[in-house]
Amino acid sequence: MDAVVVGAGPNGLTAAIALAESGLEVVVYEAAGAVGGGARTEELVPGFRYDPCSGAHPTGAGSPVFARMPLAKHGLEWVQPELPMAHPFPDGSAAVLSRSVAETAESLGPDASAYRRLMAPFAGRWPQLVDAVMRPPLAGPPRHPVLSARMGSYGVLPATVLQRRFAAERARGLFAGMAGHGSAPLTSPLTAGFGMMFALSGHDVGWPVARGGSQAIADALAGYLRSLGGVIHTNRRIRTMAELPRARAYLFDTAPEGLLEIAGDRLPARSARSLARYRRGLSVFKLDYALDGPMPWTSPDARRAGTIHLGPTATEINASLTTASRGRMPEVPFLLTGQPTVADPGRAPEGKHVFWAYGHVPYGWDGDATEAIERQIERFAPGFRDLVLARRVTTPADLEAHNPNNVNGGISVGSTAGLNALFRPTFAPVPYATGNPSVFLCSSATPPGPGVHGLCGEYAARTALRRVFGRRR
Repeated sequence: MDAVVVGAGPNGLTAAIALAESGLEVVVYEAAGAVGGGARTEELVPGFRYDPCSGAHPTGAGSPVFARMPLAKHGLEWVQPELPMAHPFPDGSAAVLSRSVAETAESLGPDASAYRRLMAPFAGRWPQLVDAVMRPPLAGPPRHPVLSARMGSYGVLPATVLQRRFAAERARGLFAGMAGHGSAPLTSPLTAGFGMMFALSGHDVGWPVARGGSQAIADALAGYLRSLGGVIHTNRRIRTMAELPRARAYLFDTAPEGLLEIAGDRLPARSARSLARYRRGLSVFKLDYALDGPMPWTSPDARRAGTIHLGPTATEINASLTTASRGRMPEVPFLLTGQPTVADPGRAPEGKHVFWAYGHVPYGWDGDATEAIERQIERFAPGFRDLVLARRVTTPADLEAHNPNNVNGGISVGSTAGLNALFRPTFAPVPYATGNPSVFLCSSATPPGPGVHGLCGEYAARTALRRVFGRRR
């Protein structure tokens, strides 16, 4: 056996594909009954298909790794909502993230020109941005040094600093909501980078969903891997290295905790100690709904958007994230919400809809945020509760039970605050290496971090190909 991959999430499958494309014999072991990890789809109630974790996929649609694979032949189709994202306000108006920079700017009133100036050097250059930003930080000089330097000068800032370019609350709130995807207080360095990349992805590739659900992404990756001769075993939870076949390389699409559980005794003591100190970030509390009709947003723009951010002002968003990071549940949580049936109506019976919402809570929090979340939703969609046919509550513990990589409900697989956004899981020039020359980490705990894009798996596979098999990809 050439290579074994533990974990069949998007990164594990991508790593396995990279190895198989290089002519190697590869086998994948997955603990769950289906491939996918954070990209799975299940039925909430009969006829209503929902995504337990990842829902909208800007980095998936914009992934250069996925783009070069024949995933459409294996069933993957991206579908775009009319608007990638809306940021509503209590008065029924909204700022929007459109595929058009001009339309987005027009929704920002007095800050239209400031927004156009901020995006102008980068819009339309998504492939170069991915190469510049979504890469190991110590991987050598980028191929686009001027673009990298310019983006870096903005991206290293806290979002609270970069948003000072805007005079009014509409633009500040819109940018803060996008930066909030970073799951860290907006006063943290590098949160401006999250805001910039989410904005630019919306303009250049959109924030689409996978037709039928996120499971389609994982299924397409698995189908392509099998076409290359790769083998996938599901319902095979691995607890020790002794349960795996002998191989020249082992790649783990697991959290560092999972790697240590399975292979900790095969790692140098110093490496194991460093991984054990891996810093965890905020947890997530999520609600999924089957609805009797479309969401009753007071904002017309919110009704045509795939993703809706609920937290009107930058101050409110930052207060929510800061409170959670200090170990307290926010009274008014900032919410990321989505209505995939706006773009993909086949996920629900005719006239019905699927809707989801999640908020950040303190790490490992064990309370019930349902009332606080629904109160925030009703603030922008009064009467929403009257449409609920079924509700699924997912606590941080439930998220971990569904996917062990989300330890204590941390869907970012580790802290993204400050330098943790760049140097994961340890400060090392080759973050995929573990100290054991045949063992590698390929999960979202490594650069470039969270998201269904496969890049962590691609970079880890390149490392294994070079170090173990003497090949370059």
